[in-house]
Amino acid sequence: MAKTPLLLVPGLLCSPRLFAPQLAALSDVAEIVVPDWRTAPLSIFDSWESTARWVLDRMPPGPFALAGLSLGGMISVEIMQVAADRVTKLVLLDTGMRGQNDIEKATRRARIRLANEGRFELVLGLQLARFLPAYRLSDKKLVDEVMTMCLETGVEIYKRQEELAANRVDRRPDLPRIKCPTVVVCGRDDMATPLAFSEEIAAGVKGSELIVVEGCGHLVTMEKPEETNAILRRWLSR
Repeated sequence: MAKTPLLLVPGLLCSPRLFAPQLAALSDVAEIVVPDWRTAPLSIFDSWESTARWVLDRMPPGPFALAGLSLGGMISVEIMQVAADRVTKLVLLDTGMRGQNDIEKATRRARIRLANEGRFELVLGLQLARFLPAYRLSDKKLVDEVMTMCLETGVEIYKRQEELAANRVDRRPDLPRIKCPTVVVCGRDDMATPLAFSEEIAAGVKGSELIVVEGCGHLVTMEKPEETNAILRRWLSR
């Protein structure tokens, strides 16, 4: 049986390490591509379209299944604006489609200023508190893996991604145009993109399925790999 081409798009501060459990578990059913931000010119983050097109260019020609987490989910919906005809099915993990208000923009740019001042470790601490629920911070293996991922992505990519996120448009009005089979996944305790954001997406994409993962925060692929793998395997088999 032929394997499904599958594009997995990492989020802000995320390297391919974000999807390591999926790469290991789903290789029997999917030909998986995970873009590595470290191989991209920083200029791709000048606009949402240029980011989406760079990610799209990582895939060979033809149709593919698409999944993205957080910023990667937002980029996935940008891909739907330019190449919806190639996407056979879609999963949006722990993400949101709202634009940013002035307070949210100011908060993001304050974090960029901290990074510019050489306080990247402080920024990572702030992000860790958004990425993982407090009850997971005692899991040293998980915390170390998340911090390694953030550090290997690095400060320059982080700053460009944060500015990109500050300038995102509200994509909620575009959600009804998504026609491919779609699954929306969110950790119950996601602090970065709360469950209400996923509920909005599921309401906007006709016929989509919303799955809430209990005991989980923002990084569902790392926090709950077995549950995530099962969700993706069922989705791929449809």
